[in-house]
Amino acid sequence: MVMQLVHQAVVGATNWTRSASLNVVKEIENKVGYGENVYNALNDCVKLYEDSEERVGRLLVSSYGINDKLSWLSGVFTNHRTCLDELNYDKGSSSHFVVPQEAQNLTDLLSRALAFYGGLQSQQKEDKMTSTTLDLDINRGFLVSWDGKNSMAHYVVAKDGSGNFRTINEAVKALDQRNQNHHHRVVIYVKSGVYSENVEIKRNMKNVMFVGDGIDKTIVTGNRNVKDGATTYNSATFIVAGDGFWARDITFENTAGPQNHQAVAITVASDLSVFYRCSFKGYQDTLFVHSLRQFYRDCYVYGTVDFIFGNAAAVLQNCNILVRRPMDHQGNMITAQGRDDPNENTGISIHMSHVAPAPDLEVVKGSFKTFLGRPWKKYSRTVVLKTDLDGLIHPKGWDEWKGNFALSTLFYGEYMNSGNGASTAQRVNWPGFHVLNDPREAGRFTVNSFLQGENWIHMTGVPFSPGL
Repeated sequence: MVMQLVHQAVVGATNWTRSASLNVVKEIENKVGYGENVYNALNDCVKLYEDSEERVGRLLVSSYGINDKLSWLSGVFTNHRTCLDELNYDKGSSSHFVVPQEAQNLTDLLSRALAFYGGLQSQQKEDKMTSTTLDLDINRGFLVSWDGKNSMAHYVVAKDGSGNFRTINEAVKALDQRNQNHHHRVVIYVKSGVYSENVEIKRNMKNVMFVGDGIDKTIVTGNRNVKDGATTYNSATFIVAGDGFWARDITFENTAGPQNHQAVAITVASDLSVFYRCSFKGYQDTLFVHSLRQFYRDCYVYGTVDFIFGNAAAVLQNCNILVRRPMDHQGNMITAQGRDDPNENTGISIHMSHVAPAPDLEVVKGSFKTFLGRPWKKYSRTVVLKTDLDGLIHPKGWDEWKGNFALSTLFYGEYMNSGNGASTAQRVNWPGFHVLNDPREAGRFTVNSFLQGENWIHMTGVPFSPGL
């Protein structure tokens, strides 16, 4: 009964966003009414609620496991909160959009559903994943074994004209028009070059694999930012919403710079997505791990403020996290995790990685404070496990968002870290901060326990450590 109510609410929310979006378009065309930021937010809402409608439908299929269902429901809740956050971003201005009460009521319904599935998960010992993206055995190991010479790509992008297309968006358009069999992975090979374009892999584009010629050889770049009217979600140079997305040997960047504030390099809302040997470059809000289950291995992430943020269940393993120089009045916050309900199975886990200053910060790192993270939402959850922390990390480790917000409800943990910034002697004394000494507690945030990764990451061929 709860799920039927949730489904009805999502469909209803989809209907009002579609209607409102059309009205806003008319008002903008007439140069009256809401501002561009509200229009962009409503467009995001339409996409997010359409995605939610599909995922809620899966919850009623009995063959799916509890972990799958809780992950999808957490994704629906994140979609809903993203919409509300964006529509309230312009609070206080004359163009403020008033969110209908029906949409606000959806928060309560989704929280009740999360509590229901969270209770089921706590009662079970094992849960076999049955997600449809696990049926792609013919592609086993393909993300690593694909070599660009002896392996065929469905689409080849090359600026010099040696491929099928000169731009990534031309290849994505062809993919969108293709009658795709979702049980076969589609490979897009992007040859060396700088591709200045904003790309979106929509939710119907499942099981897509992007391969480049290497970090800083194949570069997708853009400069959209919130200051110039974009939403945080759609400021991204690259947006991924189709499940089962794989990427290798590509740099995703946003060059808007620190002065333009939120400017995302990539937004990832793809379940069971894997990024291998990729680089993400930006300043504020570089890597938006928006929702669902995500794995990053041997990647580089550059940024300043909240530059790994969102509400996915995300593990970054054997990655290099490089802190850049912010504006003179700023400090650096590596993470800003957005868990907004205690029953969501989400969080950011940084495991066996390396945190250090980027070259532009190295010479002045003593002039700026750098923290492991701060709580974007009430139940923010981030752990740092067996990671080398440079001395640029402030002794208190973590920073406040606003006053005492979330300090007793968040969960921040550190386990067996090393380096000059790893000492926990002067860490914050918040109720929600924990120095983890028990490997069983820390083990909750490993690839296998947190992502059920042994069930799906091995298909890529990417090396990974399932446990601590």
